[in-house]
Amino acid sequence: MRSLLIFLAILLLPATALSHELRPASLNISQTAPHRFDVTWRVPARGDMRLSLDVQFDAKTQQASLPAAQISGGYYAERWKIQHPDDLLGSTITIDGLNNTMTDALVRISWLDGREQVARLLADQPQLRVEEKAGNSAIAWMYFALGIEHILLGIDHLLFVLALVVLVTGARQLVATITAFTLAHSLTLAAAALGVVSVPQAPVEAVIALSIVFIAIEILHKLEGRKTLAIRKPWIVAFGFGLLHGLGFAGALSDIGVPHHAIPLSLALFNIGVETGQLMFIAGVASLMFLFRKLPVVHQWEIRTGHTATMASALPVAYLVGGLSAWWLISRTVSLVV
Repeated sequence: MRSLLIFLAILLLPATALSHELRPASLNISQTAPHRFDVTWRVPARGDMRLSLDVQFDAKTQQASLPAAQISGGYYAERWKIQHPDDLLGSTITIDGLNNTMTDALVRISWLDGREQVARLLADQPQLRVEEKAGNSAIAWMYFALGIEHILLGIDHLLFVLALVVLVTGARQLVATITAFTLAHSLTLAAAALGVVSVPQAPVEAVIALSIVFIAIEILHKLEGRKTLAIRKPWIVAFGFGLLHGLGFAGALSDIGVPHHAIPLSLALFNIGVETGQLMFIAGVASLMFLFRKLPVVHQWEIRTGHTATMASALPVAYLVGGLSAWWLISRTVSLVV
């Protein structure tokens, strides 16, 4: 038990610094008049510190106003105006410093006639050549990758899924619970991305932390032999909290938006990416637990006590996940009122 507790602590405690901190930068360029564009550049920040990333346009691009900068909501944002004789077509945009980071940059360009281009720039590909319109294959891959990235870097969402896996009993109940969670967050993700509902992200993130605390407490109730609704029918609770988590997933799309000519494709592929990342995480947890149970000392402990290693892991998971999410709840709540 002590070894398992130490193992989980090493695995989970670094998440205190990672929850929603590895977010992408975003560049939005919107045409306002012939040859003129508004530019919004957002870079992840913590306090007064931001990632050292800057936008560089080609020589034909002229700056039409001085940048106005501010730090808000965990981002450093700059806004300014530019002009280009060819409406940016055929030009290049480079993100300086991207090759020195672990993040990426999402770019969206929209023209007055309805054309749009979206792209995802990476450390090994920090430059974009502006074209007339993004193809469906490029859009599909970008939003699929963005969905996987968001769930795998969203530590709070992963810990919620981990807590659900520990709470449920049996493969059938696990499938039903994860399916309910998936259906629920798919509904609110689409509703938020389409503008049907609009909720500020800060309160949503605070309540998401509260949802993880709730599931962690239910794990302790299960160990005590209680039969609460969450223990008897965890898919109901998963569906309810899934509606909330979908609003959190929608925050990843709010920075870059979705191209108007490919809204269904973008939403579908982002959601498929989220589900792919979620299944990858569940498979990883199952594999680690399988390997853990193969350790001779763990196998002997199971024989001696008559309990499974999965049951033994429930208590440290509940305390570590619950404690970490409680810290997030406090810090996020405080940030709402400060």
